[in-house]
Amino acid sequence: MTVSIVGIGLIGGSMALSLKESGFADLVVGVDKKMEHVVKALELHLVDKVLLLDDAIAQSDLIVLATPVDTLTTLLPYVLDRVDRQVVIDVGSTKRPIVEAVRQHPKRGRFVATHPMAGTEYSGPEAAVRGLFEGKFTVLCDAGDSDPDAVDLVRRMYEAMKMQFTEFDAVSHDVHTAYISHISHICSFALALTTLEKEKEADRIFELASTGFASTVRLAKSSPETWIPIFRQNQDNLLDVLDEYINTLLKFKGLMLAGSYERFGEYLQEASDIRRILK
Repeated sequence: MTVSIVGIGLIGGSMALSLKESGFADLVVGVDKKMEHVVKALELHLVDKVLLLDDAIAQSDLIVLATPVDTLTTLLPYVLDRVDRQVVIDVGSTKRPIVEAVRQHPKRGRFVATHPMAGTEYSGPEAAVRGLFEGKFTVLCDAGDSDPDAVDLVRRMYEAMKMQFTEFDAVSHDVHTAYISHISHICSFALALTTLEKEKEADRIFELASTGFASTVRLAKSSPETWIPIFRQNQDNLLDVLDEYINTLLKFKGLMLAGSYERFGEYLQEASDIRRILK
């Protein structure tokens, strides 16, 4: 099995490691427009060799598109134009614009829209992590629009990566990821900016920063090159979530101004039910 990974960053590089070490892939080919990524991927032995995109497509059984989501609406049709028997997947954090871009494509069946729910705040080939996907969920979107053999191959790939499965339609996927992924990054970026602004007048503030602050702003270390396209593509859903979040913050502020700390505590107790879901 020859697998080509287009975009050798955190997700692409981590997938390369998993597919090689699990034995699913006999050969992992890397494709990346950034020469420094190509050099680092070879140096770290993430991939076995690197090729230009068209050559990689021709030599592959499975092609993984792991580039920023704003590239996928043009990259995916380009790749599908050049496949025959090959299977193509994406691993992007938004789905509706991507599946819409190829809905009428004659090779639509060779494409499986996926989203492995894993990651870190780091980027680039050096951020690749062994075992990143183990025990996590991967989402298959609009799987009924893909050829059964393509879906079967993709399932076997993710099983080799020790992932669990769930399925959503693309629209529902984008709504849910706005709540459980995208808003978290927005809030982390906002808190980091707020604190950095305060640092200008209180330069010792970070001497007090400990694990609570670090865990809350961790995602602000993520790459804008990755996240601005996600925010843009999922803007409508994210704006809805932001409205709800801001209203909750204003409710908290109102309770504090009114001295209603008993009611405030009830809201916090209600929020702590998240422990039931996140072990």
